[in-house]
Amino acid sequence: MTGIKTTGEKKLMLFSGRAHPELAEEVAHELGVSLVPTKAFDFANGEIYVRFQESARGADCFLIQSHTAPINKWIMEQLIMLDALKRASARSITVIVPFYGYARQDKKHRGREPISARLIADMFRTAGADRILTVDLHTDQIQGFFDGPVDHLFALPVLADYVGAKVDRSKLTVVSPDAGRVRVADRWCDRLGAPLAIVHKRRDPDVANQVTVHEVVGDVRGRVCVLVDDMIDTGGTICAAADALFANGAEDVIVTATHGVLSGPAADRLKNSKVSEFVFTNTLPTPNEVELDKVTVLSMAPTIARAVQEVFEDGSVTSLFEEQA
Repeated sequence: MTGIKTTGEKKLMLFSGRAHPELAEEVAHELGVSLVPTKAFDFANGEIYVRFQESARGADCFLIQSHTAPINKWIMEQLIMLDALKRASARSITVIVPFYGYARQDKKHRGREPISARLIADMFRTAGADRILTVDLHTDQIQGFFDGPVDHLFALPVLADYVGAKVDRSKLTVVSPDAGRVRVADRWCDRLGAPLAIVHKRRDPDVANQVTVHEVVGDVRGRVCVLVDDMIDTGGTICAAADALFANGAEDVIVTATHGVLSGPAADRLKNSKVSEFVFTNTLPTPNEVELDKVTVLSMAPTIARAVQEVFEDGSVTSLFEEQA
């Protein structure tokens, strides 16, 4: 007889960076496992040190880290953790990125610009990632930037079912804040049986976060409008879109977004907006100053945990997509 046979079983291990431990704990709870104890700290000059307290040899490892502020630090920490797992002889490494950093830099708008979303994918691959699991990428094409499987999950069912349960659907209109979100808004319409409207806008190419809203395409007068977007950063775009809806006779406006980035003046803009409710998911931690009565945060942990289970058991993550369609 040649070779050696083993009767070992597959082992799932869940690791978390320091960016958003609350979400990682929720995912671990849904999976019925504990996060692997990890020693991580910053040196005086800002360098990051990581060491896992348990052996990862031969394990299927899942490393969760959301790219929140300070975004460059947490991306670097995830890359370092990836390298540590690769050198610890992990059987496979799946990177869970609930919010994918630099996703808005997915193409060249003008000459001499980077495609930073591709750079992030290349760094993940080089550091040792076999697979990426993420939620609501800014554009679908980012899936093709990574040379390996990418599981793209959607927050639409979680957000749409929440809104549909609390609003009279006969008065509901789904609104896309720009032309780029129309396809996603269409899915909302199919799920809620509601008509579609679009806010036409124009950005100033030389001024970041500067938006001029022009007109509303569709009937919103006397309607409850649900603005749907993938992320809200400073809040300028979405609040301007809401103002345009109210100016066109909307009865009420609810804003939903998967990723509440909420930087800079976002807290004040949300607080002062006429929007009755802002609904986000917990793919990113909510800043303390944005913990307002009109802000609701829904959990993506059950969806992420189900996807992890399917990957680990060699099941079909596509079956989740079909259920969410």
